[in-house]
Amino acid sequence: MKSVCVFSGSSPGARKSYQEVANKLGQELVKNGFSMVFGGGNVGLMGITADSVLNAGGKVVGVITERLHDVEVAHKGLTELFIVESMHQRKKKMAELSDSIISLPGGVGTWEEFFEALAWNQLGIHSKPVILINTDNYYSDLFEFVKRSVEEGFLPQSSLEDFHLAQDEKEAIEIIKQFQPKDTKHWYKRLER
Repeated sequence: MKSVCVFSGSSPGARKSYQEVANKLGQELVKNGFSMVFGGGNVGLMGITADSVLNAGGKVVGVITERLHDVEVAHKGLTELFIVESMHQRKKKMAELSDSIISLPGGVGTWEEFFEALAWNQLGIHSKPVILINTDNYYSDLFEFVKRSVEEGFLPQSSLEDFHLAQDEKEAIEIIKQFQPKDTKHWYKRLER
């Protein structure tokens, strides 16, 4: 695996720990030889992580919509920036450019991106490690909700197995290194409970 897609908030969040993990994740990506793919913004945790990778000498590829680019939230110092028409194209391009997914704390956009990546694993569109970094237990309740969805029969056990909850950036990188892709050709067999 060479590239990691990072989903994260366009806000820095209320706690300093969120900004710290974004900065540390960027350093850890470069230290382990990964490039970063992200939504192309210069704000919030996404901007902090991109700056961290760039400051450590790493490669950062952004994918941003025309609408966001036009309101000048695009990061100006990236290795490469793709400008696309829609959010759907943005997510598709980020998926094409990356081998794994890490989500930092964030809001609705971050959650939606994370769950779409998880759904694509479930449907055999790809088989990638999909990881939430659980800074200050930010995602603990969400993880419990996904477990309940399995117990209630709405998700197959394989989806929970694809849902990785890491306590910090080092554990997230270790999950990527240990990841074994699943069979995408016979994906439907994983839907059996």
